[in-house]
Amino acid sequence: MDQRTIRAELEEYLKRNGITINQFAETSGVNSGTLSSIINGNRPISMLQLDRITAGMGLTEGRFYDLYVDECFNLPVLNWRRLRPLIYRSAELDKLDCIERVVGMMMDNLSYATALFDTAEDLFKQGNRKAAALLYESVAEGEKYQHSERLALCQYRLFNIALCDDQEVNLRAAVQFESYVDRLDEADQLDALKDLANIYYALRRWDKVEKFAQEMGYKAEIQYKHRYEHLKKVEALKDPTMPLFAYISYSHVLCSAAYGERKDYDKALQYVSLYSEFSWIKEESQEAKQLVSRFEGWAEANTFLYRLMKGDVKVLPEYVLYISQRKDEILPALFKILQAANCYKFNVDDILTRFAQEIVMYRDEQGKVGTYNPQVIEDRYTHFMAELAYYYLVKGEYDIGLKYLLDSLEYSVKIYSETCIIKCVGMFEQFRHTASLEAQGEYQNLISEVQRRNEKKNGFIVGYV
Repeated sequence: MDQRTIRAELEEYLKRNGITINQFAETSGVNSGTLSSIINGNRPISMLQLDRITAGMGLTEGRFYDLYVDECFNLPVLNWRRLRPLIYRSAELDKLDCIERVVGMMMDNLSYATALFDTAEDLFKQGNRKAAALLYESVAEGEKYQHSERLALCQYRLFNIALCDDQEVNLRAAVQFESYVDRLDEADQLDALKDLANIYYALRRWDKVEKFAQEMGYKAEIQYKHRYEHLKKVEALKDPTMPLFAYISYSHVLCSAAYGERKDYDKALQYVSLYSEFSWIKEESQEAKQLVSRFEGWAEANTFLYRLMKGDVKVLPEYVLYISQRKDEILPALFKILQAANCYKFNVDDILTRFAQEIVMYRDEQGKVGTYNPQVIEDRYTHFMAELAYYYLVKGEYDIGLKYLLDSLEYSVKIYSETCIIKCVGMFEQFRHTASLEAQGEYQNLISEVQRRNEKKNGFIVGYV
């Protein structure tokens, strides 16, 4: 059986519909002489011509891309000038199977790795992440034994592309990427360490947060000294995405948060003091000034916070006044205020009433407000609702408490937060006797979803119901 070709498809279409080359030239916008040369096999088809021919035949975009791949690879020599537009158009049309075929055959020859990597970088910047991932995966597979910086950068991009609202997926992506960080360019190392620390923060892996935060701070300090303090200034080949001082200060922010979550509030306050004063920094850009202001704000807020978490309730009015003037800080602060209230058994009804509108907005937008890392925000949302639920349940306001509990459990299942699922299950069982039949049915449905996902991964939770 003869293999179909684009030329044969076109020729058959013209004969079947009784259309001349000149008539089709007017319909498609492709020169009649060019069409004649294509049909006679004397001229290769460009991507622009292929798309115009396809439209002229009244077919869907990309209809002949698979045939185009076959024709490109049947030529004696691969023509990158033809294949590159094919990859871009396939990315635009989400024809990932076509891209996969192209890169799979191209990487039989490792000399194309650079071209594919550059194209992947371009697609990544354009936001075409699925298509970029196929190229990064192909290049990484071709260079897996070379320990190159390009291999590490491929893995970094794949790590970022993999991140989503499923904590299990994010954990696998972080673990897979960790070992490649040291192979990156110095500037990329700082951003990679920051990204890893943020993901482990969302995963509540505090030892990992501290490890990567400290490594980021250490590397940033070395680069800072080379750039600003050595007699002979060293110009960096590539700048990280933030001013260097920000990586040093952000490492202290992350370490203070890690110690705060471990309930070592004195140590957390020590780290807060390290990002509260900035007379030492050399950067003078507008971005640097804005970041200094942000760090100083965090330092002030976290000083109130850790004093409160130590049981110093007298600081609460100052803390509430502070956050009321800073919209982005309201919900993160309310989460901690609720934690303290539930721990030390004090009443915060007036505070919850004061910020009732913000809480409703937080629920409606599923916590996606503010300037924090998205995965951190999603994790914080689930735990915020759990703390709110516990506060009302302990007070005996069971209907509203169970509503918040089921909200927390639903979102915990969505992002697959194991710690919050366990917390919600324990809480529901403690207060099951107060739940309506409707609430119990909703709970049962959510747990069934947990068990379905649990079976897929040979689970960690059994016998909830």
